[in-house]
Amino acid sequence: MNKVLSCIYGVSILLASFSCKTVEKPLMPTFQGVPDAFLNYKDSSSMAEISWRDFFNDANLIELIDYALDNNLNLLSTLERIEIARAQFQLRRGSISPTIDAIVRYRSGDIRPNLFGGTVNGDRNVVNRVENNFVGFQSTWEIDLWGKLRDRKDAAFLDLLATEKGNQLVTTNLVAEIARLYYDLLGQDIELATIEKNINFQEMALKLIKIQKSAGRATELAVQQFSAQLLATRSMLYEKQQEIIETENHLNYLLGRFPQEIPRAASLMQIKLPFVAEVGTPSDMLLRRPDIQQAEFELHAAELNIEAARKEFLPSFSITPYIGLNDRSIPAAFQFPGAISVGLLGGITAPILAQNRIKSGYQMANSVSKIALYQYQEAILNGYREVINKLQRIENLRNIYSLRDQETAVLLNAVATADKLYRGGYATYLEVITAQSRVLEAELSMTNTRRQMFHTVVDLYRALGGGWE
Repeated sequence: MNKVLSCIYGVSILLASFSCKTVEKPLMPTFQGVPDAFLNYKDSSSMAEISWRDFFNDANLIELIDYALDNNLNLLSTLERIEIARAQFQLRRGSISPTIDAIVRYRSGDIRPNLFGGTVNGDRNVVNRVENNFVGFQSTWEIDLWGKLRDRKDAAFLDLLATEKGNQLVTTNLVAEIARLYYDLLGQDIELATIEKNINFQEMALKLIKIQKSAGRATELAVQQFSAQLLATRSMLYEKQQEIIETENHLNYLLGRFPQEIPRAASLMQIKLPFVAEVGTPSDMLLRRPDIQQAEFELHAAELNIEAARKEFLPSFSITPYIGLNDRSIPAAFQFPGAISVGLLGGITAPILAQNRIKSGYQMANSVSKIALYQYQEAILNGYREVINKLQRIENLRNIYSLRDQETAVLLNAVATADKLYRGGYATYLEVITAQSRVLEAELSMTNTRRQMFHTVVDLYRALGGGWE
């Protein structure tokens, strides 16, 4: 028997060594390091280090975010995924420790002799313990001689950390999305007020043109043109009201509640832009962005899974100690102390005919590791790209807003001038209509630009890794 086990062990070691040599570890592609700074920004600190409670300066928005962090269904689901990952880690950690089971076996039928013909006391066949009546405890322990189980456990722990970073990623995206929708709502309120104001102006202009028609100073065509302009603006009013309803409902959805009115500030124009002066360095971003940290943990976990897959080619060792009451009949099994049975079984499991299966598993682990590496590199590139885009966009939007503010002021004067000239007979009704249309477009564009400024600052805050603390 010992010779047979030695032969099996020797063959398995040779096969495992041959397999490990033929399956080489793949070369990973190189990746260029991140730049030292974002364009010309070389701040030592980052706005992402500011807590979202201090970053946003609106009490209504802070209250909405607080509520969402406790009730958002997607975030709650992510917390449960963390519990799943934690349970998987506990399972991996438990595989390293021995297990203890209570065993009760009842023999039925004849007792078969030992196939190897061994004897006890030289006068009777050795009875297979499995076919005896046995009541007791048995432990099973796979000896982690090669470190395979430890690698699996460490990989599961890294998966747990990656899942926690995934929760942070959901949190920062949720905070940013709520802020964006909140600023959308404030901007839509201003747009609604702007449309209502222009409706009043156009109604007054329509009354004036009707009076002038009665006096013979205007034509029916002029009345129709002013009426068409007023109808178009009134239709915009209903469109904007619908946009406000949908934005409020979307916010309530993210808050995990049924539609209701959203409390908010009086005007977007009265809110200061969140703090945006320091962006830090790209290395700060790598340490704070949850998606980059998540990808890094997943990469390390994949590398450990590769090592564990390589060690599958090697034989595994297990020992099974047991203690209990053991005999051929139930009454005899409870006779002390003669029925007490104590033993230790050992086993070697060698992958002799499973080389293709193990090799396929190893190749799969390699591919998973490459995917994790590519995703890690992609997360870094995407993070840097987002920060650069937002920095440049903020500067350009400031210039755009300044120019549109000036444009709106000029067009408001143009409306007043056109109205006076028309009353005096020095301008046509088409010039008045054109001036009114252009000022409405300019006011809406200016509001939209300011809203985009708030969006971009929030996006920059998120891109730098802020919003999850």
